[in-house]
Amino acid sequence: MACKVPDRNCNGNDPVHIPHEWYQPSKILTGGIFTHIFILLPELSFQMDPAEEEISGQMMIPRFYQHILALAFAIHEINGIPNILPNATLGFRIYDSYHNVRMTYRTTLDLLFKLHQFLPGYKCGIQTQLMGVIGGLRSDTCSQMADILSLYKIPQFSYGSFQPAAKDETGFPSFYHMVPNEAIQYQGIVDLLVHFKWKWVGLMTFDDDGGEHFLQTIEAMLSKSGICSAFTNKVPVTVRIFEMSDMNKYIMNSIPVFKDSKANAVVIYGENANIGWLAAILLGINESLATDLQYNEKTSFGRVWITTAQIDFALFILQRSWDIKMFHGAISFTIPSNEIPGFQPFLQSLSPTQAKGNGFIKDFWEQAFDCLVSDSNVPTDDACTGEERLQNIPRQFFQLKMTGHSYSIYNAVYAVAHALHVMYRTSSKFRKMENRDKPNSWQVEPWQLHSLLRNSPFNNSVGDEVMLNEHGELVGGFDITNMVTFPNNSYARVKVGRLDPQAPPDKMITLNKERLEWHRGLSQAPPLSLCNEQCYPGYSRKKKEGKKFCCYDCSPCPEEMISNQKDLDYCTRCPEDHFPNHRKDECIPKIQSFLSFEEPLGVTLATLSLLFSLITALVLTVFIKQKETPIVKANNRSLTYLLLTSLLLSFLCSLLFIGQPNKVTCLLRQTAFGIIFSVAVSSILAKTITVVVAFMASKPGNIFRKWVGKRLAHSIVLCSSLVQVGICAVWLASFPPFPDLDMHSVSGEIIVECNEGSVTMFYCVLGYMGFQATVSFTVAFLARKLPDSSNEAKFITFSMLVFCSVWVSFVPSYLSTKGKYMVAVEIFCILSSGAGLLVCIFFPKCYIIVLRPDLNKKEQLIRRKH
Repeated sequence: MACKVPDRNCNGNDPVHIPHEWYQPSKILTGGIFTHIFILLPELSFQMDPAEEEISGQMMIPRFYQHILALAFAIHEINGIPNILPNATLGFRIYDSYHNVRMTYRTTLDLLFKLHQFLPGYKCGIQTQLMGVIGGLRSDTCSQMADILSLYKIPQFSYGSFQPAAKDETGFPSFYHMVPNEAIQYQGIVDLLVHFKWKWVGLMTFDDDGGEHFLQTIEAMLSKSGICSAFTNKVPVTVRIFEMSDMNKYIMNSIPVFKDSKANAVVIYGENANIGWLAAILLGINESLATDLQYNEKTSFGRVWITTAQIDFALFILQRSWDIKMFHGAISFTIPSNEIPGFQPFLQSLSPTQAKGNGFIKDFWEQAFDCLVSDSNVPTDDACTGEERLQNIPRQFFQLKMTGHSYSIYNAVYAVAHALHVMYRTSSKFRKMENRDKPNSWQVEPWQLHSLLRNSPFNNSVGDEVMLNEHGELVGGFDITNMVTFPNNSYARVKVGRLDPQAPPDKMITLNKERLEWHRGLSQAPPLSLCNEQCYPGYSRKKKEGKKFCCYDCSPCPEEMISNQKDLDYCTRCPEDHFPNHRKDECIPKIQSFLSFEEPLGVTLATLSLLFSLITALVLTVFIKQKETPIVKANNRSLTYLLLTSLLLSFLCSLLFIGQPNKVTCLLRQTAFGIIFSVAVSSILAKTITVVVAFMASKPGNIFRKWVGKRLAHSIVLCSSLVQVGICAVWLASFPPFPDLDMHSVSGEIIVECNEGSVTMFYCVLGYMGFQATVSFTVAFLARKLPDSSNEAKFITFSMLVFCSVWVSFVPSYLSTKGKYMVAVEIFCILSSGAGLLVCIFFPKCYIIVLRPDLNKKEQLIRRKH
């Protein structure tokens, strides 16, 4: 389009002055808009041309100058490679966005329309073609550039923006990210926090759309992973670097937030300016700690700073006195970089006197080395000597090694060059052009490169593969670096891990924890970052009312439950065969408990059983040997022998209750005990009834005469015992006892016992035996005074009183004990009741038989009767 604007001369000077520009002419240009200098423009007053308004302040970040040099170096390197675009030379035009919306739009228009002057909508002079623009460290800068560049479908490459506002699906199809998808970085942050079990974290971001998107996304992910945000510090976008009142207000409000929070891990998102704000806050905190009475010396405020890939630890040149050690141990997600062989020599060769067309180097040199670059030969005291070298600038302000952002810019230039080269080789139009007189006059439009930029991988000069996916995002992951500072206020960023989106979800993040260094102000390494102290094993977390779910109290585990890890939400119950130790942090196997022959109680009861059995056997032997004596014959010898045999067996059957229960002993012990005792009590009942019948039969004409004899006694024993046998048979047929394990009755023990099968049947056996004893006691009590020389009713009455007393007390004692002591109670009752019968009935007779044989005569019995 011809230049026909009134009062504007295409060859004249443009009143709009952009102070910083670097132009290397060529017919094929790559543009660059970088954030290097921060300026403060006055508010629009509409009283004069905006271009004529003065800049009220500016400040430079020297570290960002490397971004500009990376583009220039990449163009220089490509032009020297013969197998890339052999018949073309690339040029570039670089501007500064000045961290300002007005200037970003202004410099973007410059790239499109300016040769030596600026006329929007016109291209004056020789036609050049802008094939791509690299720029946009911040997401808002990218969006402002894209507002204009997208109209012309010029490829735009962001080297630092992660925000979705500039993605193709939002209306910018010509936008390309030279960085991986930000969602990968979000997941990496969460995985890092989970890896170190940091549950209480602070968040710091700018109070803008990008910061709000970050908070909405990350807080949902944190909550899903059981992590809470302790605080959210938003840097107001209205805070300006040169407005001290706003700065001080924000810093003073932020100091207690950072200082008083228990969050030892703080995630910083946004841009490099956040590092400046954070540094100012930390300086204020350290000053307050140093003046605190409880501190005798200056104390360093320690936290783990987790920064995103947008953030570089870059400080303004005016911040030389700031101590970089405040960021020691910071963990950063960084864009991967590689060492380019010729880059450092390229930087070391720079000099303000030899940098033709470089409008940035003069201000950079003067601020970095605190000297003046003069065009005259007149020496001054503060003039630069020309001996200054970039490697002498402290690393926090400038470094020679290519950073991740610079590497992204380097790869963006190569992406444009490779796309042009592919078009040059494959297009028939280009092949025809090679035979023309002007081989360099390509007719290439920027929009033609889009199909070649996406999903077309290539290798850069050091062999790294660069590929943009269908969304225009770099395919790859992030490095994880750890900041290590040194006493001379320098630092190094040590690679300690990798975030790889191609790895399985549980292995996306890898860390070499041995290489990690932590802030020296932290009390332990790695530190804790929790709302409150950890709950140790033996305790579980209990939510605090009105607080976030990460804040909790520690509650002791209930009985029979444990927690064997820190910070468990719930205590767990031990397996049935285990029980908690006294600290409730471990399950201990329960010991099997039963009445054993090896333990003192078992030995005592077994000894008593054998002793009583031996005594009973001796009594039985005495009675058998003295069977012809009057005292033995007078008391029904057969019933006496049956009773003694029953008592002998009852003492021996108690041995079935000692030892580990098995199927046989469980079937026999209760039924044998019940039947044997039933026979014994039946024999006593038969003895008593025999005495009564004999007395009644002694009267003339009594009908009981025919009942006198052994038939009555044997019938009573048989009938009475058969009832108990029937009860036991039904019990064994329907609900037989069986070996069982009781896990719960006694803490710490597994009771090996005989399950009775049917408690009802067990008490039926006891009840019938009690019924027999009651009848025997009643009959004996009524017959105790009958005038018969062989009357045993008195002894039987007393023996049955003992017997009933023992078994009446058995029931409550049996029910109130557990485990082996229940068995011991039953054995004791068997032995004591049997011993009562033996002593009360037979010891008086043994006394006469053994010690007073003179009384064991018929004459004596007749005399006693009268």
